[in-house]
This record gives sequence, C-alpha cells and structure tokens, in this order.
Amino acid sequence: MTDARERADGSTEENSVVLDAKGLRALAHPLRVQLVGLLRKYGPSTATRLAERLGVNSGTASYHLRQLGTAGFVEEDAERGNARERWWRSVHQTTELNDRELAHREPEAALAFLQSVAATYTLRTQQTLNELQTLPDAWRGTFDMSDWPLRLTPEEAVSLRQELRAVIARYRRDTPDAAAGAPKGAERFGVITLILPELDSPATPEEHGGPDAGTEAP
Repeated sequence: MTDARERADGSTEENSVVLDAKGLRALAHPLRVQLVGLLRKYGPSTATRLAERLGVNSGTASYHLRQLGTAGFVEEDAERGNARERWWRSVHQTTELNDRELAHREPEAALAFLQSVAATYTLRTQQTLNELQTLPDAWRGTFDMSDWPLRLTPEEAVSLRQELRAVIARYRRDTPDAAAGAPKGAERFGVITLILPELDSPATPEEHGGPDAGTEAP
C-alpha cells in the first residue's frame, strides 16, 4: 500500500520511491493513493477492475492512473495489455516522505498527501471492522486496535518509531511475488502505526484518568 514513511537516517528502502515536489503533488489525492496501494498489494490490473474495487467509474480511474504514470508511480504492463484493455502496474512497493524541507516548501501538497494516506488507513480499518464478525475465530482473535497514551521527548518518539519498524521488519513482507513462498495458512495482514504528538493537550492526572487509561480493542 502507499504510505508516508519518514526515515530518521535518510536512507531508502529497496524498491521504494522518495517523494519530490512533483511526486508529492501527484499523490495529493485520496483516489490516487488508493490506486497505487491496490496495484502494490494485488499486482497489475486494469482501470475497469480498479474502478470496481473503489466504487468509481472507469473513466475516473483511468484519468488518475495516467496522472500517476506521468509522475512515475505506475506504468503500463505491456505484457498483459492489448488493443482493448490497458493494464497498469506499480513501479515501487513503498513511498517515503523523508525530506522535511520539502514539506515546508510544499505545505498544502504535503498536508493533502498525508490526509489522503490517513483517509486510506481509516477506510482499511472500517473494512476490517465490517468483516470482523464473519471471520473464523482463529483470525478474529488476531485483530487489535489499541490506544496507548505516552509522554515522550522528541528523541524518545523517534526511538519508538525505529523500534516499532525493527519489530515489523522481522516478519514476512506482503508483495504479489511473496504469496507463493509463504507457508500454508499465511494470510494478508495490514499493520498500521500512528505516532501522534498532542502538544496542546494539558497534562493532568485527572484528565488522563490515571496511568492505565489506555484504550484497547482485542
């Protein structure tokens, strides 16, 4: 899926695109974020099939795919396409926003991009919630949605982010090519991490409700 990764050391993951001003503006639209995400998750597809998944008309999907192609996020899959059907595939597997100066130079585009990513995360969460009651018991028990209030310095927050990524990196990535090599019983999972500063929130024991006032939905 398309995400907003910011790496503290400035390095880039393999098969990842680092956003520049052009790319940031191109992804400042929720439908484009979703289109790239679907191509990364499920592999090559057509505008018609993608439009059906997203509940939009094929003309709209086709237009945004062309814009993404111009910006270098997707490309035509000539091996699958024909005179009647145009197939698209993603060029990268992840997106990184690691230029803080870029976000300062392009504040509106940066905000629109991040809001598009957040909207996509919200949609994915809601889809899981809608299907939760129909999942087999074994899979229903894997679901988690938690809120842990912490009090951190900026340095500690960066450390937390890096530690979370290190844990996630130990597990098998989900790509279209990885499914064939996965063990029997392995299914697709989405792990979404959000580290949200709340600088304007007053810090009083009464307001936080005590040290154990987290929200957890197993």
